[in-house]
Amino acid sequence: MTMTGAEDTAVRGGPLWWARRRSAVFDSGLGLVSAVECAVEGAPFARDAGIPLAAGVVFGLLAGSVLVVRRRWPIAVVLVAIAITPAQMGYLMGIVGLYTLAASELPRRIIASLAGMQLLGTLIVTFVRVRQSLDQGRLTIGDWFIPFAAITTSLGLTAPPLLLGLYVGARRRLMESLRERADSLERELQLLAERAEERAEWARNEERTRIAREMHDVVAHRVSLMVVHAAALQAVARKDPEKAVRNAALVGDMGRQALTELREMLGVLRSGVGVERAAAASVTVAAVVVEEGEGPCLAELEELVGQSAAAGMVVDLMVEGEVRAYAPEVEQTAYRVVQEALTNVHKHAGGAKTRVRLAHRVGEIAMQVENGAPPEAGAASSAGLPSGGNGLVGMKERVVALGGVFVSGPTDAGGFRVSAVIPAA
Repeated sequence: MTMTGAEDTAVRGGPLWWARRRSAVFDSGLGLVSAVECAVEGAPFARDAGIPLAAGVVFGLLAGSVLVVRRRWPIAVVLVAIAITPAQMGYLMGIVGLYTLAASELPRRIIASLAGMQLLGTLIVTFVRVRQSLDQGRLTIGDWFIPFAAITTSLGLTAPPLLLGLYVGARRRLMESLRERADSLERELQLLAERAEERAEWARNEERTRIAREMHDVVAHRVSLMVVHAAALQAVARKDPEKAVRNAALVGDMGRQALTELREMLGVLRSGVGVERAAAASVTVAAVVVEEGEGPCLAELEELVGQSAAAGMVVDLMVEGEVRAYAPEVEQTAYRVVQEALTNVHKHAGGAKTRVRLAHRVGEIAMQVENGAPPEAGAASSAGLPSGGNGLVGMKERVVALGGVFVSGPTDAGGFRVSAVIPAA
């Protein structure tokens, strides 16, 4: 992205103090015209002063050429113009020098002082010259014409360039201010675009993480139970056909439930509700977890524990406190924590006795899933369930997103404990 100021800097490249080559050419032309004017006016000055004609011409050339440096030293140009005013030369230099001075960045008091000096000098010189012309009989107008001519001439040579210079200087400063503001806005827009891209990337990452966590919660538990039941079915297929039939029915139920949850979640993803919320970045990650109020709740916790018990796990459920309804995201997070903890028991501690505790407190809900050591120390489930290591991470992310506390780790008895506390509000 090209900045306006950068474009303005790119066109600069004149010699010496000039910003552009055309400015140098223009000032050189003005200096040449001013030098010629002063040289022509130097001839009558030399005659009146009684000095050689060549000296007057050379003096005029040198004085007039000072106009070349008007952009670099406008004060010097105006002072030279004031100094040669009694010699009746340097009119162009006085007008252009005063205009340049007024358009410059110099303090107003300096501009006003030099303009006043030039006005006063022109007034006095014009007054004296007109008086001399009347005394010599070259003018036959009355005495009233002397102050009139002096005032009008001095104002005509001073006021227009002064006012024009002030206007041009103010307009130039305004344009520079607008250009700087445009550059600043352009930089801010670029920064906002970069931040928007960062937020979009963050939202995409959060959405991918959320989808992965949902897929893990939906699939891992159901499929883990299906694998456990399938292993049990394989073991008792010939010995106990009736139990094999019951296990087969449970596997079918688990599969249908997994398909139902997957269908619901894929429907949410297809509708784009989750993506829009994440991309908007106007809600917290905890709010994004629940989509349109769908998902499990604490009322289904007993059924969840019953499914694990049906798979052969020795599990006890204890509920403390007054049972009440919570926000959908709170109930779903609590359910998922217990679900994932039970899945981990199936994976890593097959056959271990497990205790699930749910406590309804005044301003929070607490849950704890603790299992003992497996029958064979260090043995995992006989079904050979794989583990991706994302279950505990997903549980902690869910709980922390709602402002809760999550703790997990091994127990002194050789088992494992998962504890979480979630604010009720």
